[in-house]
Amino acid sequence: MKVAMVDPSLFTGRYDDSLCAALGDEGADVRLLARPMRPTDAVAPCGYHYSPHFFRRSEALRARLGEGRAFRLLKAAEYVAACALGGLKELASAQVAHFQWLPLAPADRLLLRRLKGRTALVHTVHNADAYHADAGVQGSGYRALLDFFDALIVHGDTTRRALEAQSIDPRRIHVTPHPPMQLAPATPADIAAVPQPTAPRFLFFGTIRPYKGIDVLIEACLSLWQAGRQFELAIAGKPFMDITPVLERVRTAGFADRLVTDLGFLTEPRLDAHMVKADAIIFPYRQIDSSGAFLSALHHGKAMVTSDVGMFAALRDDVAIRTPAGNAEFLAQALLRLLESPAIRQTAGAAARAYGDSMGSWKDMGLATMGVYRSVLAARA
Repeated sequence: MKVAMVDPSLFTGRYDDSLCAALGDEGADVRLLARPMRPTDAVAPCGYHYSPHFFRRSEALRARLGEGRAFRLLKAAEYVAACALGGLKELASAQVAHFQWLPLAPADRLLLRRLKGRTALVHTVHNADAYHADAGVQGSGYRALLDFFDALIVHGDTTRRALEAQSIDPRRIHVTPHPPMQLAPATPADIAAVPQPTAPRFLFFGTIRPYKGIDVLIEACLSLWQAGRQFELAIAGKPFMDITPVLERVRTAGFADRLVTDLGFLTEPRLDAHMVKADAIIFPYRQIDSSGAFLSALHHGKAMVTSDVGMFAALRDDVAIRTPAGNAEFLAQALLRLLESPAIRQTAGAAARAYGDSMGSWKDMGLATMGVYRSVLAARA
């Protein structure tokens, strides 16, 4: 079976890499269509092919333009042109075109219209609320795009129910649980680059967006620091929002020495190094369906604190300490429990690791996804 896996911006490279490899192991001829790879990417095609199909021109100018407004406009213009007029051979020649992400809904509509009827169309809906209400033009019209697809893959009942509430035919929705992931391991240089903790360290890592609640976490930490608690907070990842005001609050309050920041596009080994040095990992999200960051951290065996939304709401009580989304006071109480008891941190970390070990594998995901493809092709036939 010939499969075109599509993630134009390589938004979830680790997921794409794992799934494509699993499909290749099941005998599929898979080609991942994305942007040219960057030094920070850790995608290593094994059992599948990688094609820098999208954003070739804008990526070539990225170093010169930076990542400001000019670069974003150039990317948008290039993507619109590719969707409206670009070659379709790599997509239309596949039996299945499986879209992981739809980065610009008005342009994606043009591409899907051109593909409809020429190949089977599958889309993984990672989050039912595209871009978590922060979409703007980027996600405007996303719901209408879902009607182009022969099948929609989701990772849990939260997303399935949300799609059904949007009048999606349940027969088109397929639930394939998201397996744990492992980032590329930290090198000695990465370990050395992350400061050694001088007190218990909480970690927030990954892309920084409004829905992830970094402001709630800062508020909770400030209340504990002001109460005399000794600990560090590490923030590692690329901001897609202005976080200067919340960081300035920490500095103004006199706790800058307890804040470790590593901001920007970080390599997987660098993120892994942050997890190695953390005592607990915090996910104070206001909204989420499933979290790749959470699933990539489980194997480290660190205590987890999450909000109570999406996949987090279904976690067993021993796997993570859950707090009401957006509530800094309750989050501070959860952090305090971990600060006061190294034993609780150790027990919670062991439970998180065991939970990850008990979840499905990428082989399971590959088999389930191949099953979706076969059902779609049979229906088309």
